[in-house]
Amino acid sequence: MAVKVQLKDIYKDKVVPALIERHEYANPMAVPGLEKIVINMGLGEARDDSKIIEKASKELSQLALQRPVVTKAKKSVSNFKIRAGMPIGIMVTLRGDRMWIFLEKLINIALPRVRDFRGINPNSFDGRGNYSLGVREQLVFPEISFDSSETRGMDITIVTSARTDEEGRSLLEFLGMPFRK
Repeated sequence: MAVKVQLKDIYKDKVVPALIERHEYANPMAVPGLEKIVINMGLGEARDDSKIIEKASKELSQLALQRPVVTKAKKSVSNFKIRAGMPIGIMVTLRGDRMWIFLEKLINIALPRVRDFRGINPNSFDGRGNYSLGVREQLVFPEISFDSSETRGMDITIVTSARTDEEGRSLLEFLGMPFRK
């Protein structure tokens, strides 16, 4: 199954020369790129119903085109009624073409479908050029049907090879990420 990834071609043809011009890199290999995208869903309510993990895993695998991993509690927390080893979430790490497909879907389809969308927060960088954002409903993705889904949010972390937040922001801006002004 060979899938044409347009965003990857845009990165090679347009983003790399634009970043070289803006940040004055001496070598095209020094230009930052995307390393991976990590999608995480916290499912604290799974302590009461084990089928929640199965349903959420099915939905996340439709989005990511890859089966998620179940995350388990590291420590027991009595206030939350959680014991060590209990399943409390799912996550998936995307690399390669799947990463580019998901990012293209996020930028062009999912984010514009968010109600009252005015752009994403430009201050959610971690100091090393990686960007994190939260999506309140996975229903903004076209693969998820409104009827069979329960509303859950997810955290999406875009890991880049940029050294600074400014370089990471430039990379994501040129890729089409809609930052708030």
